[in-house]
Amino acid sequence: MTDPIIYVDNSEIREGQFEALKAAMNELAQFVEANETQIYAYRVYFNEPRTRMTVIHIHPDAESLEFHTKVAGPLFPKFAGFVKLLSIDLYGAPSEYIVEQLRQKAEALGGGTVKIHSLHAGFARFPR
Repeated sequence: MTDPIIYVDNSEIREGQFEALKAAMNELAQFVEANETQIYAYRVYFNEPRTRMTVIHIHPDAESLEFHTKVAGPLFPKFAGFVKLLSIDLYGAPSEYIVEQLRQKAEALGGGTVKIHSLHAGFARFPR
């Protein structure tokens, strides 16, 4: 059995870009929903002063996240004008390919860090 991958990124919203970012994230979420049927969840959150954005997605396995980087990855550069990516945290066991792709994404969107968190204990009850 493969383990799920949980992806969390945090970005600072560039001044004056909230409304444009909000529209672009709606488009991206719709694109992901239509083109990535294996993904369990794709969620976008904004803090109350509208200065930070957090994106969380949950994948059934590393292959799903790899597919995401290939399908949605070409859309990521357009977000450079909207955000400064601060960090990407991955929970699970991603491939080296995924880690490298996410490092490139972080660099392109502001130079944020990529951190991997390995599972120690627990369980998940995701739909099969």
